Amino acid sequence: MRVPRQLLWSGLAFLALVGITVAPAHAQAKVKVKAKHYAVSGDKAVNVSRTVLIERGFHVVRVERVGPTRVIYFRRGNNGRGKGKGPIQRMVIRTVRERVYFEEAEPAVLVDIDIRLKL
Repeated sequence: MRVPRQLLWSGLAFLALVGITVAPAHAQAKVKVKAKHYAVSGDKAVNVSRTVLIERGFHVVRVERVGPTRVIYFRRGNNGRGKGKGPIQRMVIRTVRERVYFEEAEPAVLVDIDIRLKL
């Protein structure tokens, strides 16, 4: 039994189309990250964040206050290797109903902040 070429090509085109439309949706599901929250003051959260960033070799450029939200701008230091400093990154600390939420923070830094705030 022989399969007509048109049917074969339409089947392959369908499989390719399904593979293309499913792949991006699957990849986007993995990116979803929850924001961490703590019952501490905003000032303590900023102090702990600054301390952790400095200990990990980052240089804190500035801390801005926009209402109850604080934004920490930081960059990677050169660590004595003369390679220059990294691009400016930011960490957002939001205060909502006496809870502090960390957003846009690097996971490795957030682990250290988590340990310090739970002590």
